[in-house]
Amino acid sequence: MTTRENAARNAAEMKELLAYLDARPWPDDFKEARVHYDALGTPLASDIGVAPLNLNGVGAQVLTPPEYDADRALLYLHGGGFVFGSLKSHAGMVGEVARAARCRVLQLDYRRAPEHPYPAAVEDATAAYQWLLGQGFAPERITIAGDSAGGGLVLAMLVEARVRGLPLAGAAVSISPLVDMEPTGESYRTREHMDPLVQRKVVDQVIRLYLNGKNLRHPTAAPIHADLTGFPPLLIQVGEREILFSDSEALAKKARASGVDVTLEEWPDMVHVWHLHHPRLSSGREAIARIGQFVIEKTGARP
Repeated sequence: MTTRENAARNAAEMKELLAYLDARPWPDDFKEARVHYDALGTPLASDIGVAPLNLNGVGAQVLTPPEYDADRALLYLHGGGFVFGSLKSHAGMVGEVARAARCRVLQLDYRRAPEHPYPAAVEDATAAYQWLLGQGFAPERITIAGDSAGGGLVLAMLVEARVRGLPLAGAAVSISPLVDMEPTGESYRTREHMDPLVQRKVVDQVIRLYLNGKNLRHPTAAPIHADLTGFPPLLIQVGEREILFSDSEALAKKARASGVDVTLEEWPDMVHVWHLHHPRLSSGREAIARIGQFVIEKTGARP
């Protein structure tokens, strides 16, 4: 397929997706929004194995693709502003990440705000990482990945793990991350009209519900203010249309300044966490495949 044909295909697919999203406006009530967000998720592929887990009262499941390296694992932290999102909303996408990365994935249903505000999500994510270590996975063979708020939680969990003296994972993947809780990025002004999925008022709402009056600059709340020195190789993917675009830019800049091996990918014309729409978007499938390549490369998969 030529570059022009590829662009035309992507434009047609995005037009269809935008029409689909326009017909499903985001509810104002956060409980209704949870149901709405789950309904946007895609079903888990039938060839992905599912094993439910209870990690000290926190729900989780292990997703196993048909082909996998038994000594590698990935911890996935879903998006949704720490308020929305669940195993249901992200299972279809995360199953494809497992397939692309050729490893089992621990998908965590961490406690959500406002019922369980910060630092509950950080505590649950760190406990899940400790569980993987306890299962015998070497840290350098583990990847921590997440999207949106979960993309920020990836960094927050690594900060907390280091505080607790745990060895850090071998790789990290942050999709469309939320890392600035103030938030100050230029894209909040210049790209809001381009983003069909995330509005500034929703960002402000979830930050208020999640932090519940806590310090907006605490490193495990807003990892843009954390010391990232010594962190594992980091892949950041962000869509051109995203209101959170500046968060990705700022995170990449800070990580590079801290000596981290960072790859920042800007995907033309893509919306917030377009990977969730992989059945509709070729770019969603391609981005997931790219994550798989990165994970395999950085966690030392054997032939």
